[in-house]
Amino acid sequence: MTSHWFWILRRLSRRIWVRATLFSLGGVVTALAATWLSPYIPNDLPTQIGSDAVDNILSIIASSMLTVTTFSLSTMVAAYSAATSNVTPRATRLVIEDTTTHNVLSTFIGSFLFSLVGIIALSTGLYGDKGRVVLFAVTLLVIAAIVVTLLRWIDHLSSLGRVTQTTERVEEAAMEAMRERRRAPYMGGAPLCDPAAIPPTARPVFADAIGYVQHIDVGALSEIARKRSARVYLMSIPGDLVDPTGPIAMTDGFDEEGNVTVRECFTIGGVRSFDQDPRFGAAVLTEIASRALSPATNDLGTAIDVIGRTVRLLSVWGEKLETEEEIRYPNVFVPPILIEDLFDDLFVPIARDGASTVEVGVRLQKAFRTLARFGHEGFAENAKRHSAEALERANAALVVEADKRRIEALAREVGAA
Repeated sequence: MTSHWFWILRRLSRRIWVRATLFSLGGVVTALAATWLSPYIPNDLPTQIGSDAVDNILSIIASSMLTVTTFSLSTMVAAYSAATSNVTPRATRLVIEDTTTHNVLSTFIGSFLFSLVGIIALSTGLYGDKGRVVLFAVTLLVIAAIVVTLLRWIDHLSSLGRVTQTTERVEEAAMEAMRERRRAPYMGGAPLCDPAAIPPTARPVFADAIGYVQHIDVGALSEIARKRSARVYLMSIPGDLVDPTGPIAMTDGFDEEGNVTVRECFTIGGVRSFDQDPRFGAAVLTEIASRALSPATNDLGTAIDVIGRTVRLLSVWGEKLETEEEIRYPNVFVPPILIEDLFDDLFVPIARDGASTVEVGVRLQKAFRTLARFGHEGFAENAKRHSAEALERANAALVVEADKRRIEALAREVGAA
C-alpha cells in the first residue's frame, strides 16, 4: 500500500495548479535557454533564416494564448457545474482531476509565459542574433505543441462534463480502487475477521477529529509496531466515519506516546477519497443512478447503464488472483471489506428509487441473475437476497399485474441459479 508521503504526492499531482506551475516554469526556462545555446550557432545562420520573424510570432502567441486560456477556464467551470447538477457533486472531483484538461491549460499558460519572456528578452537585447535563431527554432516547436494540444482539446470538449463520460470516470476510479483492494484485501497486513480475536490487554487509540478516514499508512504502522514488538488492530478502514468517542485502532504493547504515533498514521478529512476506498466509488456510482431516477431528471437510460456498470465492477472483486497475498506487515491486523456491504452499496439505492419502474426492475433482476451465475464466493447468496428485496419493493410500488409477473419470473431464475 502507498505510504503517507507518496499518497500526498499523488494527490498533489492531480491539482491543476501544480501542473500549470511546472509547465509555466518550463516555458520560462525554455525561453531563456536560447541565451545559453547561442554560442553553438554558426555565424552565418541568422542571415540565412531571417531570424527577425520571431518577434511577430511571439506577439501572436502571447495574445492568442491568453484568450484561449480564458475561454478554456470558463469552459472548464461550466463542465464542473454540469457534472454537479446532472451527475452528482461527489463525481465533480474526478472531473476536476482530469489530466487532459490539466495538460491543455498548462500548455496554454506555459506557452503564454514562454512568449512573454521571449518578448521581454528580445526587447532588452538579451539574445543577440544567434540567440534569436535558437528562439525561432524553439518557437516553431512550441507552435507544433499548441496545434496538437488544440486538436486534443477540441475532441475532449465534446465529452467534458457529460453524464456518460463522468459516469465512466467514476467507474474507472472505483474499479482501480477495487482491483487494488482485491490484490491486497487486508492492505498488506494480517486478516482481522473476528474482533473477538483482539487481546483484552489491547488499548484503544481514538481519533482527534470528526471525519472520514482517507488514508492509512499501514507500512508506517508496521514499522512502529515492529520496533516495539507490538501489534496494531485496525478498527476503522478508509471510508469509515470516525470521531473522538470511538477507537480507530487497538494497540497491544504500546505506551501513550506510541499510541500518538499510531494516530498520526491515519489521515482524516471532511470527505471520502476514491484511492483506498472501493465502497466510495460504488456509492457514487449508485448516486448517479438515483439522481437519474428522480422525477426531476427521469433518465431511465442512465440508471440502466449504471446497473450494467455495477455488474462489471463486482466482476473485478470476483477475479481470481494468480498468487495469494503476501502478508508484508504481520504486526498490523486489518478487517476486510465484506461482499455483502458492496452489494448493499450498489443495489439498495437503485432498487429503492427504481421500484416503481418496470424497466429498472427487469434490468436489476437480470443483473442479479448474472452475478448469481458467476460462482464467486458470496455472490449467489447476496444476489438472491437482493433479488428478493427488489421484488418485494417492486410488488409494493407497481400497479400493473403484468409488470409484476415479468419481474417475478426473472426473480425465480435468480433463485434457481
